[in-house]
Amino acid sequence: MKIVIPGGTGQVGAILNRALTAAGHEVTVLTRRPADRGEVAWDGETLGPWAEVIDGSDVVINLAGRSVSCRYTPANLQAMMDSRVHSTRVVGEAVAAAARPPRVWLQMSTATVYAHRFDAPNDEATGVIGGTEPDVPGYWSFSVDIAKAWEREQEQADTPHTRKVALRSAMVMSPDRGGVFDVLLWMARLGLGGPVAGGAQYVSWIHDRDFVRAVEFLIDRDDLTGPVNLASHSPLPQRALMRALRAARGVPVGLPATKWMAEIGAFVLRTDTELLLKSRRVVPGRLLEAGFTFDHPEWPEAADDLVRRRRLPTPPDPQR
Repeated sequence: MKIVIPGGTGQVGAILNRALTAAGHEVTVLTRRPADRGEVAWDGETLGPWAEVIDGSDVVINLAGRSVSCRYTPANLQAMMDSRVHSTRVVGEAVAAAARPPRVWLQMSTATVYAHRFDAPNDEATGVIGGTEPDVPGYWSFSVDIAKAWEREQEQADTPHTRKVALRSAMVMSPDRGGVFDVLLWMARLGLGGPVAGGAQYVSWIHDRDFVRAVEFLIDRDDLTGPVNLASHSPLPQRALMRALRAARGVPVGLPATKWMAEIGAFVLRTDTELLLKSRRVVPGRLLEAGFTFDHPEWPEAADDLVRRRRLPTPPDPQR
């Protein structure tokens, strides 16, 4: 298949590019700064020559958007919103203008769209959309607004010949450098991998290879449209997640951190405590109903696999 990945130079894009290329597909990445073979320039906002690679492609997987690993200043939050909405809009315009449009458009979204909660899991049918929870920082609602605007832009795109799926993805756990697992492993190795603010907040996650398999599953399933949760069916409290990661890495102790300590750590790392403190209890209702099975459904086994792979030599990039 011919697969186009707008915004495919980040961690998730690298995971998909590597796996899909290894499977024999022709992958083209749209990026602001093309550097390698298979990369094409675009600005994420306006139609241009890049749209030619979408015309005649089989699949578009749009991952474009400013990283959420930053301080949640008003300027950064607006940049997150604009980068997601504008890139989704222009991808929709390219799909709509194509003489031979792709048969499916997978659009990245986020499990953060769901409410901060502890009492019950969120699936696509019964999950509670966030933004109005009591006793959470007011600015957390902006992340939900971003997710809703992101999905709405895809939904409103006039692409009658292209099936559309919104990927409400949890944290993708991969042994690659620079991703969320890398940060969590670094904290564990330093002895800082204990509960944060009590550690009761749920963490939803998905193993990188299950993420790839879920994307391939959604490409093949012509009956699935709309939002789909990409997450293991076993979210767990942060304290349990870090305990299992410490066990996988052989680290006996993880120092706890209070909320104010988390604030200091987030400031030093130039990120935001919402990523640590929001309880994301998300489960993959539609994937399971459609018959998808996870190879790595439970976190302790997944953590063992990720730590083992992290210790392996880095494989050569198939694009080079």
